[in-house]
This record gives sequence, structure tokens and C-alpha cells, in this order.
Amino acid sequence: MSTSSGMPAVGMVGAGQLARMTHQAAIALGQSLRVLAVRADEPAAQVAPHVVLGAADDLDALHTLARGCHVVTFDHEQVPQEHLRALVEAGVTVRPGPEALLHAQDKLVMRRRLAELGVPVPAHAPVSDLADLKAFVADHGWPVVLKAVRGGYDGRGVWLLDGPDPGAVEELLAAGVPLMVETAVPMRRELAVQVARSPFGQAATWPVVETVQADGQCVQVLAPAPGLAGDTALAAQRLALRIAHELAVVGLLAVELFETDDGLLVNELAMRPHNSGHWTIEGSRTSQFEQHLRAVLDYPLGATTPTSPAVVMANVLGAARSPTMSLDERLHHLFARFPDVRVHLYGKAERPARKVGHVTVLGDEFDVVRRRAALAAGWLATGTWSDGWSTHGYAAQRRVRGG
Repeated sequence: MSTSSGMPAVGMVGAGQLARMTHQAAIALGQSLRVLAVRADEPAAQVAPHVVLGAADDLDALHTLARGCHVVTFDHEQVPQEHLRALVEAGVTVRPGPEALLHAQDKLVMRRRLAELGVPVPAHAPVSDLADLKAFVADHGWPVVLKAVRGGYDGRGVWLLDGPDPGAVEELLAAGVPLMVETAVPMRRELAVQVARSPFGQAATWPVVETVQADGQCVQVLAPAPGLAGDTALAAQRLALRIAHELAVVGLLAVELFETDDGLLVNELAMRPHNSGHWTIEGSRTSQFEQHLRAVLDYPLGATTPTSPAVVMANVLGAARSPTMSLDERLHHLFARFPDVRVHLYGKAERPARKVGHVTVLGDEFDVVRRRAALAAGWLATGTWSDGWSTHGYAAQRRVRGG
């Protein structure tokens, strides 16, 4: 508890932009957010009143963070399971709990559990040597997607293979990277749906959104997903609610989906605030960050009604070449041209392909809203007015041939 107000204190492992925006939501609710940061200059560490310096794999630091907190939660999943269980055994309330969080930490565990539940997922198999990969290809053909079982985000830890490349696979195996392989899914587009669930079992979901990817990174989120059939949207929401219930998730769950000609497939799970939900800050009656706090503290959940017919969030990604104009100057010019664009900057130094902020635009027509969001994000990233994402010079990420 906060000694000054008597309101709950929440501990968050990680001090990135998700923790920073959760801190902003905590202020409005009268709560205090304490963060575990590796460095004092991380986004949330710059603004939170109570910062514990330490790594997520440092059990002593985790105990220090938890001391005096009503609940401990996460802005990333990279916390060792044995440490999470040690916290629980010491009486710390951890939400989501270790058993649930494991499904967001380990892709193979997640795939197997969802398959057991009858949830549609891509065909997959573990890869411990080249023979495993060859056997999978013999059954399913090329191309395939090779993934690191643990870690990886924004396209990292994912390699598209369209033919034999034993050297690259052997290099990963020799480095001790646990691997899995799955079919490369032919899809119409990528979707995401978020659910919040409380310990009491109350749950709420937002509209299904479309996520637009470039080089493995999300560049735009369109809310609600344009042209999505009502029965498909309802099926996606029900699927996410079921997964949250079956895995006993407490807090936020983001379910990333492939929309295919044959229906929906689950791609990834995240049990924390998620990039696909940044639009909710201005575009929903309750933001994902406030809702996550409500859920982990077992408050009644807030309304998830959209505030506008069309909402587009666009990530501001560091340009390949440093802009000549400072970010502050770029912000000045952006507001002069688009005073209605909402800007969120994370306090990060700019470097190629790094998420340094996002913009959100609300309106009535997706074509108009989407172009304004692309122009705004592109200007902040590069200092040039271009709405073509391919012209922004995003740094190519390392890929095995075919990626």
C-alpha cells in the first residue's frame, strides 16, 4: 500500500514503454506503480516515483520490488519460472501467475496446450536437430517458419525458410537456441483481440483489430478491423475469452491471430499490455493500461466501447538515417499540421527500427484516418512527409534465406 494515500501499490517487472503508460493510468486511479528497471534511463524509470534497479532474473531484486506491493505484474514475460514460483511461495501475489504466464513464455508449451484445447494453431514440431526439420518438411513441405521457443519479439527469433539452409539452422542449434518449426500460413491478414480477466472471473474484450506488419514489426493497428465479418469478430472474441479462462489468466491477454480462407489460427499470446492495444488510450472508454490495473487488483472492469468509428495507431520507428531536425522540432511541426493527432513518445533514444513512440488518429473513415496516421508517424520518424511505409528506411532484420 502507498503510505501516503492508502491506495494499492502495484509492482511491475520491466520499465519499458508499457510500464510507462501503465504508470500514467495508475496516476488517474490514485495508485502508485513501482517498476523493476535494468537502467535508470528506461522509459518508465524516467517517470515512476519508485524504481528498483535490477534484472528480471535477479530474485533479490524481484523480492525488493514486491515488498509492500499489493500485486506484482509484468511489462514483459522474461522472468524465470523458478523465480516466479519463489515469489508465490513467499506470499507475493503475482498476476498473471506462473502457470498462466508460462504459455506466453514458451511457444511450444503454448502450441501444445492450445492444440489440446482444440484451439486452431499452425502445424508445428520441436527441432532438436536437422533430422527433426527434415521430417517436418517431408510431411508439410516448404516454406516453413523456424522460431526460437523462448524470447523473441518484433520479428526477432523468427526465420522464414523457403528451402534447405542447414548452415543457418545448425548455427542456431549450436548456440543452444531451443527451436520449433511450423507451417508458413497463407493468410489474408493478421488480427488481434485483447481480453482482460480478473481473479473474480469477470472478463471483458475490445473489438478485434487488424495489425499491419513490416519486417516483422507492427507498424499500424486498425480498430476495429475493417471489413471483418460480424460472426468472425464474435468468434475471435469468444476464442480469446475461452483461452483466458482455460489458462486462468489474470490481467490482460492479447491473442494474435491469422485470418485465413479456412478460418482463424492463433499465432501468439501475450499476458500484459500489448502494442495492438495502444489505440485504446484515446479510442476506447477504458484503456488497456487502466484495465490491466483494474484486473490485477480485482476491481470491476471498465467499459470497452470505442470512442470513434475508426481508430488507427501507428508506431513511430527510428529511421535508418538520423533526421536533421530534432524530435522536438518534428513534434512542433506535426502539431502545426495535425493538431488532432495524439502523440505518445517513450523517452527513448532514436535508432533504426526502434519503437520510440506512437500516434493515434480518430475519425469516421478508415482511408482518411489511416493516411493521417501514416503521415504523422512517418514525419516523426524521418522528418519527411511520406505516407509510404516502405520508404521509411526501416532497418532490415537478420533473416535466414527466404525471410
